[in-house]
Amino acid sequence: MTQAAEAARTVILTVDDDPGVSRAVARDLRRRYGASYRIVRAESGPSALEALRELKLRGDLVAVILADYRMPQMNGIEFLEQALDIHPGARRVLLTAYADTGAAIDAINVVDLDHYLLKPWDPPEEKLYPVLDDLLAAWRAGDHRPVPSTKVVGHRWSARSSEVREFLARNQVPYRWYSSDEPEGRRLLAAAGQDGRRLPLVVTPDGDPLVAPEPPELAARVGLATDPTTDFYDLIVIGGGPAGLGAAVYGASEGLRTVLVERSATGGQAGQSSRIENYLGFPDGVSGAQLTDRARRQATKFGAELLTAREVTALEVNGAARIVRFSDGSAIAAHSVILATGVSYRQLAAPGARELTGCGVFYGSALTEAASCQGHDIYIVGGANSAGQAAMYLSRHAKSVTLLVRGPDLTASMSHYLIQQIEEAPNIFVRPRTVVDAAHGEGRLERLTLRQVESGETEQVDAQWVFVFIGAAPLTDWLDGAVLRDERGFILAGPDLSPDGRPPEGWELDRPPYHLETNVPGVFVAGDARAESAKRVASAVGEGAMAVMLVHRYLEQS
Repeated sequence: MTQAAEAARTVILTVDDDPGVSRAVARDLRRRYGASYRIVRAESGPSALEALRELKLRGDLVAVILADYRMPQMNGIEFLEQALDIHPGARRVLLTAYADTGAAIDAINVVDLDHYLLKPWDPPEEKLYPVLDDLLAAWRAGDHRPVPSTKVVGHRWSARSSEVREFLARNQVPYRWYSSDEPEGRRLLAAAGQDGRRLPLVVTPDGDPLVAPEPPELAARVGLATDPTTDFYDLIVIGGGPAGLGAAVYGASEGLRTVLVERSATGGQAGQSSRIENYLGFPDGVSGAQLTDRARRQATKFGAELLTAREVTALEVNGAARIVRFSDGSAIAAHSVILATGVSYRQLAAPGARELTGCGVFYGSALTEAASCQGHDIYIVGGANSAGQAAMYLSRHAKSVTLLVRGPDLTASMSHYLIQQIEEAPNIFVRPRTVVDAAHGEGRLERLTLRQVESGETEQVDAQWVFVFIGAAPLTDWLDGAVLRDERGFILAGPDLSPDGRPPEGWELDRPPYHLETNVPGVFVAGDARAESAKRVASAVGEGAMAVMLVHRYLEQS
């Protein structure tokens, strides 16, 4: 790619909460750099972060970020700290008033600030452009060649297309989306020798076409690790949610040869959350994707292996070895195993819902669909935190968001801070004691039949989008006969194995099971898959760390 072509797809982003100042900054930037760079402006830190994430997914480059210091919700330093995680190579500039120069100097250490500019900077030819020219020259001197992005051609209402986009987005794989109805999409299909009857078409960064690929093939072809480097480890962690990532970080950092196996994408349910505001250390909140990305990078930094799109089908014991078998027949073994398989959202039992999954009916937040919801009426089924977080996020795009709750209100399972936010949102509505009775549509969702729980009365409403968050089902069926579970499928551990205090049947050691240890010595459970767990991100991370401590104790006594 030539330098001119590279610059043409490179962004200079500016964020200022004052619309007048924001327009003035963008105007000055376009006057000087608009011919070679794309100028993107935002009027709040959250909206700027959203723009940066979208640019990251598309594989676009960001050369310079200019942020005003005094902004509501998050100030410029807080914004730049989060922006650093998304585009670490971008040059960072803080716009300050004279009274805030102390904060700007402090920011040099906090966010590795490249420069700060005092407002106003008139004339820009003397006070703005020379600074930007130097920063852009320094940026170009580094190796910022664009990473070739994956291309996805699909149909808007294709369930498989939706699954592929969600898989790539949750695994932080940059991709470009092309509708099969658009000229560029048709050109890509023709180049791959496809007529569009089998979708999606995925074109890898190397230019290889994949037609409706399954997750293991897709993962391997877009650069995700899918194969273990050895056949024996100290610790195998099964599941890549907060508990699994916490276990991988602590296991690898403490010297254990650690591998994490994830069947879809790291992050679990928490990774799909648009915003987590009650997690320790993030007073302004953090998205599930951002938290997941940091944890994943932290685990790999300490040497943990992360395998994606590998489905575990069996757990076996062979002497001191714990053997984990995959769906393709291969296996790995370890001294110890931590089960952090998490939970999945229960499926809507309403007629028509299964057929329309991915075509208007989505499970989880499906953040890749948010932009398409612009101006539409959206329904969310569920009343716990995940439903509330999705409602707040989607309300920024949608005309209206209606929460359908089986209970009398939200207080039974939603945090107080989220209830307050929902009550203050003008376009979010709550319908208590209401369930989905049926979903209707030809090829895509068109209507819902809603039913009042008490009276049984039904009504039909027009609907193109429904997001479902209705309780947790543990992903533990594959453990049947291997470890003890309760009647709902959650894994029993520690004192829950034997309420009377006696060791569980078949337990051969002269000690009782450790707190998070299952009925199989050396096999532990952490997070939402454990019976009676708290079902919160912080507790899952804590259990992952605690499980590693117990692994060490087990290994020392083995």
